[in-house]
Amino acid sequence: MVGSDRWWAYRGFDPARRQVCWSHLIRDFSAHAEGLAAQQQFGERGLAIARRLFRAWQCFGEHGDRRRLRREVAPLKRELKALLHRGSKGKRHKLVRGFSKNLLKVWPALWTFVEQDGVEPTNNAAERALRGPVIHRKLSLGSQSERGERTIERPLSASVTCRLQRRSLFAYPTDVLATKTRGDPAPLLV
Repeated sequence: MVGSDRWWAYRGFDPARRQVCWSHLIRDFSAHAEGLAAQQQFGERGLAIARRLFRAWQCFGEHGDRRRLRREVAPLKRELKALLHRGSKGKRHKLVRGFSKNLLKVWPALWTFVEQDGVEPTNNAAERALRGPVIHRKLSLGSQSERGERTIERPLSASVTCRLQRRSLFAYPTDVLATKTRGDPAPLLV
């Protein structure tokens, strides 16, 4: 399962095996809500649907009843689909039309979190995990070679993984060096 935004590189993933980030959708609907007339109405309706969806998700976190979550999300799905169909046929608003068509193409990927355990409606956790390495790359201006990229990416990846697993960042490299000295395989970060 892949949680992602709608960047073009994710188009190769089957929408049924993907979850599109609703936080990104909220930003997009907010941008439309700042438009004029029909575009503004489109954005405001999308935001209202997203707010109700997150309320249902928050309640699910408290009660854990997936059948109830499905019941609460079903009318939101119908409402959003109708909004997107209208938006995809609009002649005057190119941005609304393109956005609507894009969401209809990935429709199943908007709702994976409703059906699958362990899937959230956002990719916020993944983005937070990557924030440190991304900032490092921007501040250091990256590396100038493939070998340099490997040298940087591995410790950064180990750092994030250790933090997520609540493992000591200092103990892991010590274990790696100890196993290397003994000739044993390196300990896994799983």
